Amino acid sequence: MIRLEGVSKSFDRTVLSEVNLEIPESCLFGLIGPGAAGKSLILRMITGLLRPDRGKVTVAGSDVLAMGDMQLHEYRRGIGMLFQNNALFDFMTVAENIAFPLRRLFHLPEAEIAQRVAERLARVDLPGFEGRLPAGLSGGQKKRVGVARATVTRAPIVLYDEPAAGLDPVTSQKIFDLLRAEQRAANATVLMVSSDLDRLLTVTDRVGMMLEGRLIFEGTTEQAKNAADPRVYQFVHGKVDGPL
Repeated sequence: MIRLEGVSKSFDRTVLSEVNLEIPESCLFGLIGPGAAGKSLILRMITGLLRPDRGKVTVAGSDVLAMGDMQLHEYRRGIGMLFQNNALFDFMTVAENIAFPLRRLFHLPEAEIAQRVAERLARVDLPGFEGRLPAGLSGGQKKRVGVARATVTRAPIVLYDEPAAGLDPVTSQKIFDLLRAEQRAANATVLMVSSDLDRLLTVTDRVGMMLEGRLIFEGTTEQAKNAADPRVYQFVHGKVDGPL
């Protein structure tokens, strides 16, 4: 379980204000809201890359903010992450990109690394792509490589930041279906930030909505679609009746 309690953060302005969020184990949770609402900051706090000014972040009962460097290193071995821009290394092959977290976090024989990379590529429908460079891939293929890298460590927690950004609707739906299949296969706890609501809401179990640094809604996907709060209903259904 992932839990944020009273989390607040300010830079030149308040970006998170008293956020209380609970993500059950083995849940695919979608975090939605307009730009600059604080969604990606929450991902960074869960990984321990950013500390709140106030509040508490606990994952599986462990206080992330109380961890030292060695504890954080061990903790991050249990988290997979897909960054918004894929964050693939241009100078590395597809295989080297996918293997990167395995080599950085674990001490594994090269034969096992190669086996895991091949298994991941087959899983994301890119068999035989090991030797290609990112520059030769389409946008959808780069996303699939990113998914393969995020899941290659078999982490129990996976975080996705805009996994379908810049993709056409058909490719976007394929990516979301893949992420749902991966979550079910691994029984992982997944937190996904996405602006593609039409497709995001086809795969989520629960949804939270951020607005101006506050969590204004948390519930099931169906509850989000039928929310009584006009701000949530307007955003989920793309209404333009009034400002958020």
